Amino acid sequence: MLSAVKGLSRHFTAESLRAHLLERSHRGENGCLVIHGYGPRRGVHQKVAGRAWAHIAAYVVLVGDYDPTLDVDQTCGAADCIEPTHLRQVSRAEASRNRTQSALCRNGHQRELDPETGRFRRVCRACNREAQRRWREREAAAVAQARAAYGRS
Repeated sequence: MLSAVKGLSRHFTAESLRAHLLERSHRGENGCLVIHGYGPRRGVHQKVAGRAWAHIAAYVVLVGDYDPTLDVDQTCGAADCIEPTHLRQVSRAEASRNRTQSALCRNGHQRELDPETGRFRRVCRACNREAQRRWREREAAAVAQARAAYGRS
């Protein structure tokens, strides 16, 4: 069954993987078993035990009956949760239907609704405007440096 998990290091057995996952996790106040993977960001899907997604590896060793053609979804909505009672296997379409979008971007700006799709815009306009301003400043500095190298002002 472990061989069906993409990216999982082959030296793990079911027992050693279970111990590894439980060692790298802690219980949150909302009942979630939050895993600490390799990355520094929290609240996103985590990778552990090689390059395997933690929630998929946890489903295999803590729940069982893993079907690689289905997605593993968290019912609690926390991407870094590996609590066995919060994990379930669903089709890709069902997982997409259950996914929610935040009304705020990651920098706290209010996101706009896209009139064509009725969903929130993927890119926040305020963050996009700020990124373009930073890019223009970098480009202007590069042009000024190049002109100075050629003796122009």
